[in-house]
Amino acid sequence: MANKKLQVIYISHGGGPLPILGDPSHEKMNYFMKTIPSLLRRPDAIVVISAHWEERTLAVQGGENPELYYDYYGFPDEAYSIKYAPPGNPELAGIIKDLFLDYNIDCTIDSQRGYDHGLFIPLKLMFPEAEIPSIQLSLKKGLDPEFHINVGRVLNKLSDENILIIGSGFSFHNMMFFNYTQNPAVDEKNDSFQNWLIDICTGEHSMDKRKQELINWEKVPSARYCHPREEHLLPLHVCCGAAQAQGRLVFDDYIAGKRALAILWN
Repeated sequence: MANKKLQVIYISHGGGPLPILGDPSHEKMNYFMKTIPSLLRRPDAIVVISAHWEERTLAVQGGENPELYYDYYGFPDEAYSIKYAPPGNPELAGIIKDLFLDYNIDCTIDSQRGYDHGLFIPLKLMFPEAEIPSIQLSLKKGLDPEFHINVGRVLNKLSDENILIIGSGFSFHNMMFFNYTQNPAVDEKNDSFQNWLIDICTGEHSMDKRKQELINWEKVPSARYCHPREEHLLPLHVCCGAAQAQGRLVFDDYIAGKRALAILWN
């Protein structure tokens, strides 16, 4: 991505509000999130593809000052009083919508949608001052991997803009096997899948090879163990499509007792 302003990062955003609540199994993730700005040029705007927003038609958030959408349950009261209030960016939302329409991808603007925790938890750690205009882009129901790679390829047309695209998901997301302690057990199935992700995203492969591997991701051993449902993986597909380049591994450690990754393209 030489001579381009666009920056792209896929992050594993942890379990609900636990990073903000000081959960010990998120300690390493929290430290990493707080250091991410040191890896970046400060963006003028942020676009987050969140695992927690799916629509029948691709949608982009268009409100001027979105409220927080506490899209989790069963946590202490303080989880529902978290504050984070960056400005929205209706102008950028309109540009993105029109860009998708130019490439024959239906897209709508949702001016009522609030920020879900796929945005406000990581960004509160990364950019606590909440000054950078931020918007979300949905996933499309059906969760077709090739479609989401193509979504990223359209976003690549913003390469000359000083925008940070964040794929906010989790490279391991099987709720039955998280371990909220600081003593994670060896998990060979998870290791195998994480190693595959690292190779495909950061290895010396052609973009065609990367695309085909990501389209066929569920054929990889242990893929469905790590992702019984793929909404937390597909933000990575969008990121790979947007970057159109070889990424670099910037986080490979344990979150909630499971090995998880972050990959940066800048």
